[in-house]
Amino acid sequence: MPEELKRVFGYWTILALSIGAILGTTLFFGTPIVAKYSGNLVIVAWIILSVLAVYIAAVFGELSSMFPKAGGAYEFSKQAYGKFISFIVAWTAWLFGSISTVVILIAAVNSLNLGLTDFQSFLLGIGLIILLNVIAYVGVEASSFILLLLGVIMVGVPLLIIVKGLPIINLANFQPFLTHKVSSIFITLFFMAEAYFGWEAATYLAEETKNPTKIIPKALIHASLLIGILGLFVIIVTLGIIPWHQLSNLNAPINEIAGILYGEFGKMIIMGGIFLALMGTAAATVLSTPRLLLALARDKLFMGQFKELHSKFKTPANAILFQTTVLVFLLLLGLANYVVLLELLIPMGAVLYISMIVAVILLRKKMPEKERPFKLPFIKLGSAIAILFFITIIIAWLFTSSGASLTFQTSLSLIALGIPLYFLVELYYDPKMITQVNDIAAYVTFFFQKITRNGASTRKKILEFLGEDIKGKTVLEYGCGVGSLTLKLVEAVGSKGTVYATHFSKNNIKITSKRLEVKQWQTESWNYGKAHMIYDPEQMHRVHPDIGYADAVVSIGILSYVQDIRKVLKELYAIMPVGGKLIIVEHTNFFHLIPNVEWLTKDKSIEELFRSAGFAVKVRKEKGILWNTVFVYGIKFTGETPYI
Repeated sequence: MPEELKRVFGYWTILALSIGAILGTTLFFGTPIVAKYSGNLVIVAWIILSVLAVYIAAVFGELSSMFPKAGGAYEFSKQAYGKFISFIVAWTAWLFGSISTVVILIAAVNSLNLGLTDFQSFLLGIGLIILLNVIAYVGVEASSFILLLLGVIMVGVPLLIIVKGLPIINLANFQPFLTHKVSSIFITLFFMAEAYFGWEAATYLAEETKNPTKIIPKALIHASLLIGILGLFVIIVTLGIIPWHQLSNLNAPINEIAGILYGEFGKMIIMGGIFLALMGTAAATVLSTPRLLLALARDKLFMGQFKELHSKFKTPANAILFQTTVLVFLLLLGLANYVVLLELLIPMGAVLYISMIVAVILLRKKMPEKERPFKLPFIKLGSAIAILFFITIIIAWLFTSSGASLTFQTSLSLIALGIPLYFLVELYYDPKMITQVNDIAAYVTFFFQKITRNGASTRKKILEFLGEDIKGKTVLEYGCGVGSLTLKLVEAVGSKGTVYATHFSKNNIKITSKRLEVKQWQTESWNYGKAHMIYDPEQMHRVHPDIGYADAVVSIGILSYVQDIRKVLKELYAIMPVGGKLIIVEHTNFFHLIPNVEWLTKDKSIEELFRSAGFAVKVRKEKGILWNTVFVYGIKFTGETPYI
């Protein structure tokens, strides 16, 4: 059973997180970008966007009421589409969340208007990333308090602008209202869309929310409505104080308006409030996104280390540390241009949200009887309009903005990176995929070993450890590969000995059997042991039941594929005599980039794993150019297992 997350979030915390996650940078900094495209029609665009936002919130409301799991968008996709597409959706959601956090942090640093150099801004950004991830790391109680506090600020700052700004707006600024073609609304909607992106964040916290099937849908819809109302009045105040044709020349008109309304000191207070509001938005994503990695790791679609919870704080600690590293890297790449990152982000969001809309439709057909405490209204008409909306704004952007085509291709390419990543992860965890790859690679491996003598030193170490003790004995080779070690073992056990050579790949068994036949034909006096070749398609789950006894066990590069390593070690223990030798060889840190399976991460964890199965072991590591090699030398003991 996976470790459980703590249910501590109530309605107000989820509402604050939803406001933070949904509230983008556009509300504070996007008006100059969009005003040049459609002038006062920005108001109409915002109203259209707000209506759509409430509908998308309802989409996530139905999905989260059906599947209140930590995976959010991934969990919904898994139920609707299956394994592969759900991984691509999850990859897109994770990329989207990470890039949006960087966009928000860039905006937050810029909002302070401190006149920092790029390097100073980068250092400040790193500091903010570390601060937010520390808050996410130390526990949900601390995060809950911070979210509530920042939620008050996120609502309070727009209210300060609205309350004092509405009475002094100049209605002449809205005359004439139609300064641009109505069609210009679509490109405006493209750049404004980010103001609402982030509905998925609250769904990642479903397992930490009290009564999530009711609280999350309600919080998402209320947050979208609140942002829609506040945003509408902020835009009216902005355009009513500074005409649209002047806005395009300002980087942060909200700061200028704050100065007009409250003076220089008030302006500094508002700027600080905007900074904290944006930090609240970033905090919502930083807190929620590691839960997505947690869900993927639970389903063996990401490295298993990310499903572990901190023993004290009960947070996905490894996922948070990984997130910290990725955000720093993205910040380094993206510090230069806020608009470029925004353009990169929106197509990803469109892919994510279209996939969620389609998921609702599919699940209505696949699971009509599934309980839905919240149900999306007008599913046929509303879904069609929402999907058409995303397609239309992207087409408008592609035909309006220079360089949009290249940015669009880059965005889709980043999503497509999930495809090879999926197969790489499957190669770690999926027995069917592992078997297929081994079958394909068997003859290549055999040819490579023949011309390079690759692995000769490893085989020598194994035979030295086993020594003369195996003469006339029975040896289990758990995973025979292409038979290079098998040939040595049948010679080492002598004519009275036996070697059981097993593998889950038919081609490996064929090659090993053929090599043994050739060896026997070439040898005039056959003084080698008897070899039993066993093809075992279930080897990644067990020791073959036909093997009832083995004086010694050897294995090269197979145990890392085993799905339940503790079970297999206990089965190996059961067939061995006391004092029987075991030697395991595994290759780790491939290309010094690809992570290891969980139990191979640290020497201590390897020792504890084997000791818990009854083996006293010593672990040795050898560093290589492309990978490292781990040797586990073990002896079976009964009673209290000693340390070697």
